[in-house]
Parts: sequence; C-alpha cells; structure tokens
Amino acid sequence: MPPHRLLPLLLLLLPLVLGVSGAAAAGGNATSAPLACSELSRVCTAFLAFPAAGVGAANATLLESMFDAAPGDLTADAAASPGYAFLRKNCSCLPSRTYLANTTYTIPSSATASSPNATAADVAAAAYAGLAVPPPGGAAQRPPRPGAVVALHLLCGCSSGPWNYLLSYVGVEGDTVESLSSRFGTSMDAIEAANAMAGPDPITAGKVYYIPLNSETPDHHLTKFPYGWVIGSMGVALALIAIAVLALVLWKFFGYNPQDPNNQGKSPDRHKFQLLKSGSFCYGSGRYLCCQFGNAKPTRADGGDHHINVPKGMAADLFDREKPIVFTYEEILTSTDSFSDANLLGHGTYGSVYYGVLRDQEVAIKRMMATKTKEFIVEMKVLCKVHHASLVELIGYAASKDELFLVYEYSQNGSLKNHLHDPESKGCSSLSWIFRVQIALDAARGLEYIHEHTKDHYVHRDIKSSNILLAGSFRAKISDFGLAKLVVKSSDAEASVTKVVGTFGYLAPEYLRDGLATTKSDVYAFGVVLFELISGKEAITRAEGMGASSNSERRSLASVMLTALRKCPNSTNMGNLKDCIDHNLRDLYPHDCAYKMAMLAKQCVDEDPVLRPDMKQVVITLSQILLSSIEWEATQAGNSQVFSGLVAGR
Repeated sequence: MPPHRLLPLLLLLLPLVLGVSGAAAAGGNATSAPLACSELSRVCTAFLAFPAAGVGAANATLLESMFDAAPGDLTADAAASPGYAFLRKNCSCLPSRTYLANTTYTIPSSATASSPNATAADVAAAAYAGLAVPPPGGAAQRPPRPGAVVALHLLCGCSSGPWNYLLSYVGVEGDTVESLSSRFGTSMDAIEAANAMAGPDPITAGKVYYIPLNSETPDHHLTKFPYGWVIGSMGVALALIAIAVLALVLWKFFGYNPQDPNNQGKSPDRHKFQLLKSGSFCYGSGRYLCCQFGNAKPTRADGGDHHINVPKGMAADLFDREKPIVFTYEEILTSTDSFSDANLLGHGTYGSVYYGVLRDQEVAIKRMMATKTKEFIVEMKVLCKVHHASLVELIGYAASKDELFLVYEYSQNGSLKNHLHDPESKGCSSLSWIFRVQIALDAARGLEYIHEHTKDHYVHRDIKSSNILLAGSFRAKISDFGLAKLVVKSSDAEASVTKVVGTFGYLAPEYLRDGLATTKSDVYAFGVVLFELISGKEAITRAEGMGASSNSERRSLASVMLTALRKCPNSTNMGNLKDCIDHNLRDLYPHDCAYKMAMLAKQCVDEDPVLRPDMKQVVITLSQILLSSIEWEATQAGNSQVFSGLVAGR
C-alpha cells in the first residue's frame, strides 16, 4: 500500500499516555543493542515497525513528529492484528560504530513516569515501544518535565547481506522465527543471519530484531493468501467490476448532472476549501490533493469584464486529477483590499505578494503579469504534484485579462531573510540558535523531497533566504517554484541545461559557467543559506566599515566565510569564525554545533559539485547538529533567552 493511499493511519499505542503496560518497551530498552557497523558515515534507507491500532488522521501528525518523518515516509498494515505503522528513515553508521537514526520527543503534559526514579529519557523511550534509546549521558537523565524535548536514537540497520533493506521490529509474546518469516515474506535463514542467531532461537518479547526485506513496502509482505482462494475469488472480482462499470455508465448518462439547474442545492459546496496541513490525509480520495478534488468553477457576481482567463496550454488533465481551486478576480480584489500597500508582503522574482483573507482563511496571493504565463504554469504544475510539510502549499489561482494570481497558504512570520538581515528595522525578532538549526533542517528536508522522493525529480534553481518562509511556529517552508526545472536523467548524472536564472550570491560556479542545473547547484545555494543563518549577513556582503557606495568591496558571503574557516582548525579554536557569527546571538549558541554547521556549509559550496553532499546527507548532519543543540539547550536551563526561541531585548 503506497504511503499516499494510507486511509486509516493507526491510533498510536503510547504506553505512557494510554496507561498500557510498558513491559515490552522497557524490555526493549533493557535488552536491545544497536546493530554494529564498520563503514563510518554509511547511509541507507531503513524501516521501523511501530505497533498501533484504531483510526485517526490527527495521529499521523503525532507519529511524524515522534519519528521526525515526512508524510510520504508513512504506511500501515491495517489488516494485521496487532496493526503496525511503518516508517522509512535514513539510517547511518555513527562514530560509536553502530547504526542509529536521530529523532526528538516532546514530553506531553499527560505523561506520567512509571516509577518515581524514571528520567525524561525513560519516559521518552517508553513511548517508542522499544524502538528508541537515549544517547549515553546528557541532560536527558533529568526528571521528566512536560514540554521538555528529549534527544533519542532510533534502532535501525543497513543491510550487509543480499537484502535491500532492514526493518526494525520489536518482538512480542508468541513470536517465533517461523511466524516472522511468514508475516514478512522472508526466509528463516535470512532472519537468523541478520540477527546473528545461532538457530531458530525463541523470540524475546521487547527486543528489537532486524527483518531483511527486498521491497520498500514492508506491508506488501504481511499477508499470504492461498492460491486456490485467490483464483476462486477472481471470478467474483470480475463480476463485481462488470457491475461497477455498468453502474458508472448508467450514472454517466442518466444520473446526476452538476450543471442541471434542477439539481441546485444537492451538489456539495465547491467554494469552501480546507488547506491540507502537514501530515493530514484526505479521506474519500485516498491521496493527497493539491487543494480540492474536482473542477471548481466559481460563478461571477456581475457582468463586468473580469473573468477567468485560463492561460493557453493549461489542459484539463494538466494537474493529473489534483485540481487547485479557481477563484474569481473579484474575490482576489476584495481579499487584498484592492491590492493596498498595507497588504503588500513583498516582491518575488516574478511578481508581488499580498496578504488576503479568502473564504475566511488567511492566504498569500502572488500577483503576476499575464506575460509570465510560463512561470505561472511551472509553479502550478510543481506544487500540484509535490506535497510536503516543508514546501509551501498551493491553494488555487485566478486570472484576469492582464494578470495572473497564485494563492498560497499564509506564513505568519514572513521570510527567513527578514529575521536574519537587520531584523529590528523590519519589525522582526532575531532567531535563537535552536530556531536557526530547525529552520535549516526543515528547508533541507523540503529540498531532499523534491530531489529524491517525488515521482519526477526537480531542481528548484532559486534557493535563498527570501524564498524560505516561516509559519506561525517558525517551521520553514520553501516557496517560489517559478524557476523549478524537471531533472533529466542521464547515464552518469541528473541535470538540465538551461539559461542561467536565479540570484547572484547563490549561484553555483558550474551553473554560471555552463548553465547546468543539477541538484548539486541547489545544494550550493543551500550552503549559502547556512552561512546566512550562522552569520546573519546577506549572500552578497560588503567589507566591514565600507560605505554603501563602495561597490568594489562587495564580496560573496561564501568567500568571506571560507576565508574565516581556513583559519579555524577546530571548534575549540574558532579564531576568525567566531567574529563572523551573528552578533544578535550574543554568544547564546554551542560553539561545537556552530563549527559543525559552518563545515557543512563549506562542503555544500565546494567548487567541485561531485564533492558536495546530497541533501539526504545534509539532512542527517543537520539532524545530529539539532540533537546536540537540544542537549546544549538543556544545560542552559537558567537562561530564559535560550528557551524563548527568539533573541529579544537587543
């Protein structure tokens, strides 16, 4: 079952919340050891099986948060008893020579410790039913406090045998090697080899076992039907299909007609829309929708000249059944107070962006000239095919005779650029270190998604701090896909040769030289954004003390930061790098994490694109930096500025 067809994501069996016995979880923590590895920095795709039961889309968000996973990384086996939710994670060989994945857990207000001496790490690990262990030592050993964030390691593994993947599974009472072999469609020998078992030893309840898989969809292996039953049922299935086709034909020609005035009042309200929040699922369609399924054709309230003018080339099947809402020009005009200056949010590459309220929902509306039809269609095509919590969500569009409009979800805290570069003059607060790392990780996940996990891979081509928007909780979303380009796969690379577009200061050298847009050119631009997060300076900066007219002294931020890093041997002797770190942080940051982030940025902006990491590697490194930063934050409990998330009072 593909992740986007997950209908009833299963209700989580959280022992600490529901009061269910935590013996299995505790046992997992007591008896499970990480899988040993020898190849440092090896990264692979792994899966984890989490026991769950029930129905509820709200729990998808909870599970994504617990396992630091994207919606596309979830699937489920609703038929098995007990049911399981499956999560795909990047697993890596850490310096401890063990395979682990990183995540964080926020202790809920309803949490209760199982014993008076339980630590925050004990409570957090219990929630994962044996799949997670706390890092050794650290501030996680303090008593549990509702709202506290705990760093955890997820037990995962990379295959060293003939299998493609390993699935982390916590044994339960009654499990045997034979039953696991039958359930997951793999041989008993393979399970024994993957877990270094001498033979068909009994399965210990609460202990993590690694199940070899050859498919990315573990739940495909979970049920085996007798061939006789399958063949016998085919006749019944064919009969049902024939009946369904006949019913469809009858409905098509004799049934309900939405254009029939006699049916007014019977059709569903197509003018209301509900923005899909990250992690939510659209019941009824079984897949993510761009905004609303179906062609919404709003009626005009008057007989004026303004009408929906769909650009040429936007065929009916352009968006592959995922249709955005079509708004009237009058709605756009009213929602923005006739594009008043008070509603102006900023200027993008191909138009201005305005704040508006459409049908009782806050939105951001990009206003473009009709001459920008190409960019308009590109952004529509991309955003109606890709959906991720770290990508801005498209709601709909409108058009008039001379203008085109794209309607997006509204990001209450504006762009990252406004919070980094002279934020006080823009009415913004400077960001704390923790927020900066989390924003970097969010944006990295969004880029990784369009580079690797979508059906068609894309290059954004305009990654910069002004195109990273911040929601109300300061979670980052990548925006402005008007320059996005479909990646063309070749035998040795993925690239697209185009004219050079984008923003100076963020353009990779090979892109400037050859017009070769690759995922590695996006990585270069992201490295510049990392330097911005560290320094608070713009991508093109001036030498200190030089006036505004000194154009000769303008330098790229990348060159400034690389110069500082050459004189910075390690995190304990940061030298010139410390002078480059944003003074608004007021030394409220962990020096080792700042150094690691700067070194990651250095790798991203390497002159040779082959030596740059891919976004999967960037996500893993930033996850580790975030975990270390959270541990550092816990040691700063007496400093309220660290915990506020924003550095105020400058």
